[in-house]
Amino acid sequence: MTIESLRAELDAIDERFLEELRARIEKCVEIGYFKRDNNVPMMQPHRIGMVQERAARFGALHGIDQDFLRRLYDMIIEETCRVEDLVIRGSEA
Repeated sequence: MTIESLRAELDAIDERFLEELRARIEKCVEIGYFKRDNNVPMMQPHRIGMVQERAARFGALHGIDQDFLRRLYDMIIEETCRVEDLVIRGSEA
């Protein structure tokens, strides 16, 4: 095992992580269309809380700092809300 092979493994993990993040954003675009077509408000505070709590529980189970995961999801949710808002307003996402 070398530092280069370890970094290559880390790079592969990052690639999968980013692909999943892209898939999450694409799903939020679909949700944005649904909300627009069905007159559902963009902001769903209870849903945001559920997502953040699920991330915190995951952290507790897997030894990942819960505050870090909440902050990470704050950024992810901020971006997906921005994208959903663009879709709902009829702009390109």
